[in-house]
Amino acid sequence: MIRPGLVSISFRSHVPRQVAALVKEGGLDAIEWGGDVHVPHGDLARAKEVAAITADAGLQVAAYGSYYRAGAGNFEPIRDTALDLGAPLIRIWAGDAGSADVDDTRRKVIVNDVIHVSELSAATGVRVALEWHGGTLTDTLASAQALLAEASHPNLSTLWQPVPDRTQRECQEELSVMGGRISNLHVYHWTDGLERRPLEDGAGVWRNYFAAVPPDEDRFALLEFVRDDSPDAFLEDAGVLRNLLSAKDG
Repeated sequence: MIRPGLVSISFRSHVPRQVAALVKEGGLDAIEWGGDVHVPHGDLARAKEVAAITADAGLQVAAYGSYYRAGAGNFEPIRDTALDLGAPLIRIWAGDAGSADVDDTRRKVIVNDVIHVSELSAATGVRVALEWHGGTLTDTLASAQALLAEASHPNLSTLWQPVPDRTQRECQEELSVMGGRISNLHVYHWTDGLERRPLEDGAGVWRNYFAAVPPDEDRFALLEFVRDDSPDAFLEDAGVLRNLLSAKDG
C-alpha cells in the first residue's frame, strides 16, 4: 500500500506546527521532516517536539530527510535525532559528486560509509534510504544498482523520484528494475526546464509510475516542491495524489 504525505522542506518558511496543519488539511497521512530547518541534526528537544506535533495532528513521521552525505563525517547525531523524532527511515545522499566524477578510491569511501550508516541504524530499528538524485552515486540507474550491490546491506534501500530530463520510459524502467528496493517516492510534476506544474497535468504519468511499484510493501508517496511554494497549490496537488492512490488501491 502507498500512503500519501509531504516532504517538509517544501515549506521551509513554515514552522512545524503550520506544516502539520497543512498536511492535515490536505487529507494526507505523513510527513518526511527535513534536517536542515525543521529538525536540525542533534537538536533532540526539537525532534521530540516535532514528533509530538505530528502525532497530535493524527499524522505519521514518514522519514527523516537528513541531508547527510555518505563519506562526509559523523552520523551518530543524525541517527539519534531520527530516533527521538520517531522516524522509521533516514534519507541520506550517496556522496557529494556524480558517478562520472568519482574515482574508485572515493567511491569505496562512500560505499563503506553507506554500510556503516546502515549498520548503525539497523541496531536501533531505523532503515536507511539513498536519495535518488543527480550529483551523487544514484545519478544513473547503473550507478545506483552498483552502489546497492556494493553496499549490499539488508537495512539499505533507495528512494525514487522522476529526474526531469529523463523520459517516462526511462523513469518506468528505473521503477521496474529497482522494484522492492524502493522505499518511498517523492512526487512532483516538472517540465524539462524545471518549471513546476500542477500534479493534475502529470496525473496520467504518475498513474503509470504507481502501477510500476510493487504492491506488496508499505511505502509513502510524498509531495515535494509545489508551484510557487504555495499552500493552495499544495492542497490542489494533495487532492490529486489522494485520488491517484485511491484508484491504485481500488
